[in-house]
Amino acid sequence: MTLNAATHPMQAYLVITEGAKWTDVFRLQPGRTATIGRASTNQIVIKDERCSRNHAEVFLTQSQWTLRDLDSRNGTFVKGNRIRGDYALQAGDIVRIAHCQLAFVHDLTQAFAETPVEPTVRDDGEDTVAGMRAVDTNDSQLPVESTGETEAPLITHRRDKTRFLQPPGGDESAIPRMGQDAAKLCRLAFDLASQGDITKVARTALNGLIDSTHVDAGAILLTSPEFKGEYTGTELQILASRSDRRPTYHRVSKFLANSVLHDGEAVLARNVEDDRQLGSQDSKGEIHSTGVICAPLRQDGKIIGLIHLYSTASERTPDPEDLEFTLAVADNLALALRSLSRQQELAENLSLSRTELVQLRTRMEAESELVGSSPILAQLQSEISRAAPSRATVLIRGESGVGKELVARAIHYNSPRKKGPFVCLNCAALSESLLESELFGHERGAFTGATERKIGKFEAAHQGTLMMDEIGEMSSSIQAKFLRVLEGHQFERVGGNQAVKVDVRVIAATNRDLEKAVTAGTFRRDLFFRLRVVEIQVPPLRKRGDDVLALADYFLERFSQETGRRFRGFTPEAVESMRRYRWPGNVRELKNVIERAVVLSRGESIGVEDLVLTSLATSGESGEIPPPNNVYEPLSLEDVERRHIQATLKATGWNKSRAASILGIERTTLDRKIARYQLSHSS
Repeated sequence: MTLNAATHPMQAYLVITEGAKWTDVFRLQPGRTATIGRASTNQIVIKDERCSRNHAEVFLTQSQWTLRDLDSRNGTFVKGNRIRGDYALQAGDIVRIAHCQLAFVHDLTQAFAETPVEPTVRDDGEDTVAGMRAVDTNDSQLPVESTGETEAPLITHRRDKTRFLQPPGGDESAIPRMGQDAAKLCRLAFDLASQGDITKVARTALNGLIDSTHVDAGAILLTSPEFKGEYTGTELQILASRSDRRPTYHRVSKFLANSVLHDGEAVLARNVEDDRQLGSQDSKGEIHSTGVICAPLRQDGKIIGLIHLYSTASERTPDPEDLEFTLAVADNLALALRSLSRQQELAENLSLSRTELVQLRTRMEAESELVGSSPILAQLQSEISRAAPSRATVLIRGESGVGKELVARAIHYNSPRKKGPFVCLNCAALSESLLESELFGHERGAFTGATERKIGKFEAAHQGTLMMDEIGEMSSSIQAKFLRVLEGHQFERVGGNQAVKVDVRVIAATNRDLEKAVTAGTFRRDLFFRLRVVEIQVPPLRKRGDDVLALADYFLERFSQETGRRFRGFTPEAVESMRRYRWPGNVRELKNVIERAVVLSRGESIGVEDLVLTSLATSGESGEIPPPNNVYEPLSLEDVERRHIQATLKATGWNKSRAASILGIERTTLDRKIARYQLSHSS
């Protein structure tokens, strides 16, 4: 893009200056009001007490950019005059607010026009400008001696950093050229920032360089992170190239590339027609370049590439100002490449996180499926399908281990909130103070150990579902605050005073008799009725018939895949044992029994000896041990004890420590009873 092209009349800029130094450029956009003031909410912020919080604004109306003073305390001035109300801006107007000046222009080059200064005469007779240095001490420029023939190739300039980034007080003898270059650089920075591809960024930078300097060919080259040796120039990857006068671009010479990569300084060399170390050769070994610029691209002090520019026409030779401009573009290009790299990295991480989230959500949905085909399970699934679409609070009741959390997940993933979070909290696992912090969050310093703000489960479950397990264990004070949130009221984090409002569906679960807790006064009556909008009773495993075998097959397949082992299934004896067993621990116990069998079994099938079953009574039964096959057999207490100890030892594979734990006696007591009853593996 040619930067000197005519601009659109609606395109305008505010160039912000402090004294003779321009500090920022704000691009005005039709349809958007640019506000100016001391408050941080303004687009243009002026940190000066003489500036009002909302001082002025600039906007486009009827094809005219207008400045409006917002009744500021110290006024807004244009051309030294204080304005009242609206003022129609004209190109070149200088707006003064406090210590800050803003130049209104349609073309950025107008903001850097040369200011007339009276010249003075130096002692050596050369003209200079008052207050400006005539020599740039950072340049190592050597004179070129003319012999009347082709001049010898000579590196005339080497520079580490550009004057564009130096503070005021340097050589200002080239203000007109630097002003034009600064305008071009500003526009080029806008263009670089708007590109969304590395190749486009490099091509934009290269076009800006060739159009703004005395060169007609060049390229942007990048180093390879995987390359560990010493660069010779051929390993550099060409990101973008251009040649206006010759058919193709010719790569940077090995000597020049190594010199810049090793020393870290940009090089300007002229009269390089016959120099093979500096000039670029074509396929026939001929050198067509007359002058060359090579500048490093740096990121965090490390060189990541080169800018290589050269001219092929004797009347178009790069000069020191071209070197300055190239260095400035190199810095902007390096920043643009780093920003784009970070954007791509963030986009990749975000895409990966979304993929992982979808996979996790899919797996969670799969794991929320209830396994079985019994009529009682079908009734439970019907209740879930009716409760899921509503916003009503659900109370899930059932014995420990029946799968209340699984039912809650099924409700969530079949509801309109399935794309939101599903958060689970066990109320019995935390003390009262910790439970309040977990539910509602806390501010930094709210209590000892609160080193930073923490978001509570309610906020984490916003627009999703919060399952609260063991709701009957919640203390009375937490119940009161919990009830207010259920009623739609806002809450505050522990130690905070900022109101927080969330949109959460609550599913509560318990294995306690809440009616008895209400009667005893340990559970709030109003909270009980608020939770019991929809009640779902999860049946114990012993009432689900052949679902036991279906679940056993499901867990066997799952744990076989996890361990890499393969089994033919269960033996008939194992199947019969699982049918007759009462499963006091419900689905949780069945899962753990099958997992242990898969890990420890040595056979090709799971046998009855691999199933470690207990003699514990279920929560719905008394502590008595049911006689085998429910047939009464008159026995003495001694015979009952002997048989029971023998059955327990057999069930545990004669693991005496585990058997003693199940029987509730000491290991030494078990040894005495084994000896007393003369029990053995074969008995």
